Amino acid sequence: MTDDRIVPVTMPKWGLSMQLGKITAWVVGEGDDVKAGDDLADIETEKISGTLEAADGGTVRRIVARVGEDVPVSGTIALLAPADVTDADLDAAVQEARAVIDAGVPDDAAGGPDLQTADVGGRRISFAGAGEDGDVVLLVHGYGGDRNSWLFLQEPLAARYRVYALDLPGHGASAKDVGEGTLDVLAGAVTGVLDALGAERAHLVGHSLGGAAVLAAAARDPGRIASLTLIAPAGFGAEINVGYLRGFADAQSRRELKPVVTQLFADESLVTRQLVDDLLAYKRLDGVDAALHTLVGTLLDGDTQRTGSAAALAALGGAVPVTVVWGRADRVIPAAQAEAVAGAARHLLDGAGHMPHMERPAEVQAAIEEAMARAG
Repeated sequence: MTDDRIVPVTMPKWGLSMQLGKITAWVVGEGDDVKAGDDLADIETEKISGTLEAADGGTVRRIVARVGEDVPVSGTIALLAPADVTDADLDAAVQEARAVIDAGVPDDAAGGPDLQTADVGGRRISFAGAGEDGDVVLLVHGYGGDRNSWLFLQEPLAARYRVYALDLPGHGASAKDVGEGTLDVLAGAVTGVLDALGAERAHLVGHSLGGAAVLAAAARDPGRIASLTLIAPAGFGAEINVGYLRGFADAQSRRELKPVVTQLFADESLVTRQLVDDLLAYKRLDGVDAALHTLVGTLLDGDTQRTGSAAALAALGGAVPVTVVWGRADRVIPAAQAEAVAGAARHLLDGAGHMPHMERPAEVQAAIEEAMARAG
């Protein structure tokens, strides 16, 4: 029996279908003292790279996982323990952890959740959920994204809530027909998924274009919306990175697409080859090119951003608690536009660009849960 003061650091589950992660670099070493929130290791998945933060404080007594090896989700990669925990107990814990890593992913390991669909206005809208109890939270991605945009957030939130992520029309596994691409079409997808879930009341979280969409959905029926968390939402100021939007819509090759995608992040190393390849494969699907170019028109009025979100927010009349989250290093929509989100609780995050839910997921999760708490 090993000492129960030994705290395992485990491979996180970033995304509902994730089964393996790879340590690309250790930020800490054996003997280092860490506190909750400190960076521990850089991890690469098949979707994206990220940095694992410490959930607990303590002393790193053992590094278990080697750089470059695949580790199953929940496998122990390091051990925290006080100085008086014996080497014998630590060695025994390492041996147990190594056995799990060396065994790899079990043959009967569950993959991602079943993809569900709803028919909304004649369009197939896809969504996936996690969690069995608690309030309903619906996550709505931005332009060019999909439900996997929430891979760092959906699973942690699902520990306490029923959390669903949808694919907007034109994206992911949803129908590629966006009609005229209006916010009304996108808002309809949001409320249509809530209808399919039988959710009488829900907390909405929207990123970028998805932020404008959830605002439009809330304006339709504010009594149904418990809270709104807007992450770098579209529509609150004229300035926007037109080159990014048109560049993403027009890119036809990895060489053209990668420098566009890196503009989403403060830390460009988060953009893996696999992420770019996945986006390129999506862009080559029938109907996607037309959908993306149509939605550029939803976001832009000539070379400036359409600014209807402030009016939609004002129409709510304070009936719904609103939180806005923005990365200070956003190169797509300036973080200064957070000031235009009237009456919102504001969180401006250092070291994050247009994708703070990927670059600072723990802080974004805290902001979402703060908004939910304000809803009562």
